[in-house]
Amino acid sequence: MTRNLHTLRIFSGTANPQLAEEVANHLNRPLGRIGIRKLPDSEIHILIEELVREDDVFIIQPCSEPVNDNLMELILTIDAFRRASAHNINVLIPYFPYARQDRMARGREPISARVVATMLETIGASRVIYVDIHAEATQGFFTVPVDPLSAMTVFAEHIQTLDLVDPVVVAPDVGRAKLAGRFARLLDLPLVLMHKRRTSFSSTETTAIVGDIEGKTPIIFDDIIAGGSVLAQAQNLVDAGARPEIILTITHPVLLPSALEQLDAPYIQKLYVTNTIHVPPEKQHPKLEILSIAPLLAEAIFRIHSGESMSPLMAHQG
Repeated sequence: MTRNLHTLRIFSGTANPQLAEEVANHLNRPLGRIGIRKLPDSEIHILIEELVREDDVFIIQPCSEPVNDNLMELILTIDAFRRASAHNINVLIPYFPYARQDRMARGREPISARVVATMLETIGASRVIYVDIHAEATQGFFTVPVDPLSAMTVFAEHIQTLDLVDPVVVAPDVGRAKLAGRFARLLDLPLVLMHKRRTSFSSTETTAIVGDIEGKTPIIFDDIIAGGSVLAQAQNLVDAGARPEIILTITHPVLLPSALEQLDAPYIQKLYVTNTIHVPPEKQHPKLEILSIAPLLAEAIFRIHSGESMSPLMAHQG
C-alpha cells in the first residue's frame, strides 16, 4: 500500500512516447496530457494541459538523436511542472545525453555530463533515474537523489532462454570490465576481457584478449552502440578462436549508419538492444532484436512513488 498521499502522474516527452505508453500501461495509469510543439523558428513550446499541483510527477524522456532538441524539450518541461507547483518532479532519462563526456580527456574541454546534471538540477528536477550510464561516477555530479538502473537483468533473462554452445561474457574494454563482470556473475559464466586503445575520436583497435575464448560463444555486454567499433572488435574474437556466432547485448541502440553496415558481418549472430531509444524502421536490421525495459521502469516508478526500497532493482551493483 502506498504511503504517498500525492497523486502519481506520468508524462512523456516526444523522444520515445511508445516506451512511456508501455510504462503507463504496466502501472495501469493513463499518460498525462501535455502539448509539445515546434514553432516555425524551431523553438519548442510546452503546455501542461491538466492540473498537476502537489502531484508526484514522472517525466519519461530519453535524450537521443536529436540530442540537443530532446534535452532542451526536457529542460523546458521540468520548468513548466515546477511553475505548475508539482510536488516532486522525477525525471526518467533512459538514455542520458553527453554521458561519454564525463571527464577532461585533454585540456580545455567541458565536462559535458556535469553540465547536463547541473541544468537538470538547477531547473527543478527532484530526482533523476537513468539506465546503464556510460560512467557510473556521473551520479556524483548530482546532489538530488539518483537511481542508476541497468538492463542487465533484462538481457540475462533472455540469454538464459537461448541454447548457446560454451558461452562466455566478453568485456569490450577495460572500462567495461566491472560491468561485464557483474553480468557474468549474474549468468554464472566465465569472463573474457578485451584490451583496446583509441586511435582517434571515433575509432579503436584491440591490443589483447585475456581469457579462454577458444571454441566459445562470445556474449559481448556494453552500454552504447553508436558507430559500431565494438562490432569491428568482434572480428578479433573470431581470429582468436571464438565461434563465429557472436551475440551482443547492448543497452542503448544509437545505431549510426556505420554500425548497421557492420551488422552484416557473417560472424555476428544477433544484436540485442533495449527500447531506451526508439529505433525507427530504417534502423531495424534483421539481426537486431529489441527487448523492453518498460517493466523495469514501471517497477522503479512504483517503488519511488510508494516509498519502497530500490535495492531489488540494484542487484547489478553487487
